[in-house]
Amino acid sequence: MTASLPDATKRWRCAGCGNLTRFDVTRTRRTTEFWHFDLSGEPQVESTELLAETVETVTCRWCTRTDAIELVDRNAVEADAAGN
Repeated sequence: MTASLPDATKRWRCAGCGNLTRFDVTRTRRTTEFWHFDLSGEPQVESTELLAETVETVTCRWCTRTDAIELVDRNAVEADAAGN
């Protein structure tokens, strides 16, 4: 299962228990990095370019379900929480 990432307008919600805040995310990232070594040999990553990213699983931290994670409209969730 590949999950979509939340953004400025969408967030994750567990349809099983209603959790909005705690998730374990397993993802694979492919990057190019510029590594700089100082004279003693200590490395420091000075820049990273993300080439590809795949979210493999999203697990609800509360009920441990992976099959109930959905993307919901962020504004609708905030309105529901305010009682509108």
